[in-house]
Amino acid sequence: MELFHIGFISVRLLDIIDILLVAFLFFKVYQLLKGGAAMQVFFGIMAIYVLWWLFVKIFNMQLLGAILGQFMSVGVLALIIVFQQEVRRFLVFMGSSSTITGKTGRLLNWKWENQKTAPPNVVPIVKACTSMSKNKTGAIIVLARTTDLTFYESTGDLMDADVSKRLLESIFFKNSPLHDGAVIIKDNKIKAARCVLPVTDNTELPANYGMRHRAALGITEQSDAISIIVSEETGTISMAIDGEIHYDITPEKLEMMLSEEL
Repeated sequence: MELFHIGFISVRLLDIIDILLVAFLFFKVYQLLKGGAAMQVFFGIMAIYVLWWLFVKIFNMQLLGAILGQFMSVGVLALIIVFQQEVRRFLVFMGSSSTITGKTGRLLNWKWENQKTAPPNVVPIVKACTSMSKNKTGAIIVLARTTDLTFYESTGDLMDADVSKRLLESIFFKNSPLHDGAVIIKDNKIKAARCVLPVTDNTELPANYGMRHRAALGITEQSDAISIIVSEETGTISMAIDGEIHYDITPEKLEMMLSEEL
């Protein structure tokens, strides 16, 4: 269905939808690449493409054009290898329920999921974070959503225990053998403790973000999980989601945000 004409060009409704979808995809790609080394790599690849186009199409330099053409001939494969983490994050974003269907269910199988699954109980988590914040006990708590975190669970000690304030405080007690690492929680169960998380490569993070914040941010870049950080130095509580950190939030705001996201 044609909407209007610009000279001899006819514009359809599908054309507008097509442009909006492409703009949305480019915007999400920019969000995934910004702040990391991948952005500089992307600009480098674009520079090679521009040079190749200039030398071959305009100046007709056959030798230099042939050398640069070798880079262009393996373009898609090279992009997948160079941007492996970013491609993974993009696919996780496209497949997550929060992207496609909102926070009410999955696109394909929400009707077939177990409807008896209890809603996440965030109260003991918030209480534990509040207590650890007062005592300046460092902690990383990861709340799994739709992305499978089995690989990261396997890097720690499997537990499968009910979530409780006392258990979380015991795990992150400084003399506990389980305190060095992250706790992963799914379906109101502490699946594992002392887990190793991927560290973000974002170069634009503030200097006051330590390894806990970088690891907590890294897992949210590669999955749709939510991570909570309690700083050992300052006692501040922060929450990371979708590759962004909400720094120094109150326990009340933490409970509100968790209830909304989960």
